[in-house]
Amino acid sequence: MDLQIKDKVAIVTGSARGLGAATARRLAEEGAKVVITDILKEHAEATAAALLADGLQAHCVVADITQPAAVQRLVDETVAHFGGVHILVNNAGFPRDKHLVKMSEEDWDLVMEVMLKGSFLATKAVMSNLIEQRWGRVINISSRAHFGNPTQANYSAAKAGLIGMAKALAIEEGRYGVTINCVAPGFMETEMVQALGSYETIKERAVAMQPIKRVGQPNDIADAVAFLASERASFITGEVLHVTGGRYG
Repeated sequence: MDLQIKDKVAIVTGSARGLGAATARRLAEEGAKVVITDILKEHAEATAAALLADGLQAHCVVADITQPAAVQRLVDETVAHFGGVHILVNNAGFPRDKHLVKMSEEDWDLVMEVMLKGSFLATKAVMSNLIEQRWGRVINISSRAHFGNPTQANYSAAKAGLIGMAKALAIEEGRYGVTINCVAPGFMETEMVQALGSYETIKERAVAMQPIKRVGQPNDIADAVAFLASERASFITGEVLHVTGGRYG
């Protein structure tokens, strides 16, 4: 299936590794020009270099998406390098899991700053470009955790917030040919998750609760994002695509 995104310009936040890197590669394989952006300079540069080495179109911009000036610089450099911007994937984020009584304000604020405020800043920075060209895609990487997870009050709240923001913006921006959707991953086998001391226990419990008895892979998310970014999904907006192996609660 031709997704019709050849030469579209995509920014993928938090794309130095994990789900973001897999998503950036998938979009690039479909012919998009991809901007790798992250605060992890060496990893981001390596990811962009790997795409370029495979003959794909990529550019690296190191940026902290919690800072408005850095986000504007990211968008400006994207437009200067590739001539525009069409697709934004708000992927950057991380957990700071603790029981509520042990959760500090810093644990709460860090998660909210990166996932929710960062996505707000990035979406706001690209929106005028998307409106002007009457075509755009914004995909927020939410999580099955938006239903609620113990020890993840901050993470679950941020991921639910991304869904609320997408639904509001879908109504607001649809008249301009801009769609805003979410992908909600379930348990995914990423470097970050594998580094957890309780990884095997979490993995076993997650697979037991899924109708599909395997661990989710980054490419499962990348494929979902690529579809929602495509012309094939032009009549879909304000939706949440759960990629969870069938697990919801």
